[in-house]
Amino acid sequence: MKFYRGLVVLLEMIVFAIGALVIGCIIIPLSSIFYKGIERKRYCANIIHKSWKLFTEIMKKSGSIAVEISGDFSDIKGKIIVANHPSLIDIVLIIGLIPNSLCFAKKSLLKNPVMHNIVKTLYIINDISPEEFHKQTSEALKDGFNIVIFPSGTRTRKGEDFQIHKGAAQIALDTKTDIVPINIELDYPLLIKNHFPLDAGLKPVLCSITRKPDIKISQFITEDVTEIKLRKRLTEKIKASIISKS
Repeated sequence: MKFYRGLVVLLEMIVFAIGALVIGCIIIPLSSIFYKGIERKRYCANIIHKSWKLFTEIMKKSGSIAVEISGDFSDIKGKIIVANHPSLIDIVLIIGLIPNSLCFAKKSLLKNPVMHNIVKTLYIINDISPEEFHKQTSEALKDGFNIVIFPSGTRTRKGEDFQIHKGAAQIALDTKTDIVPINIELDYPLLIKNHFPLDAGLKPVLCSITRKPDIKISQFITEDVTEIKLRKRLTEKIKASIISKS
């Protein structure tokens, strides 16, 4: 049974790679014929949203995962989405759930032939100059896109004490944008860090996705507190919000 489930996960990863290849090498290049500028970006974001939503359904139908959604995700637009990061499929689940969502990517992914066009067209490179980074994040939020951030920067285990980067807080303060915290929990360590990737357990892995109360940026901006203290206070609030589903 474990062998079968591991084989299914392997096949799903192959399907995901083939899908990314088709989108990146065929659909996105062809989209430039029919769409320009922001309309092309919205079209491509919608393609990724629908394809990753479909991939989530494939994983559910195959019995690899079950998904439990808590909270209303229908009204999220032009927000910063922060979440904990237990598994490789976190970003697929979130972008498949929430339309018009972008994320950060490493510059090295531009050299990946499968992901090059997807990253170049849609995502924000996180190791560019601070000025260009601020410009791209501000424009994306202003255009109504959500930006998904995993503040831990790497996958973490449940119950593990982890540090989070201050980038999400800094972007929220710079752009005066509210934050939507999300908690993701798995009842089995599927595709987590330092775990055999094809170990999918003996039953569908339950992925619980919980929307926590929004963090209103207006509550953190005060004239009598330095920016460093504001960023630290907001970062602590983000961590407290995403660390558990309760």
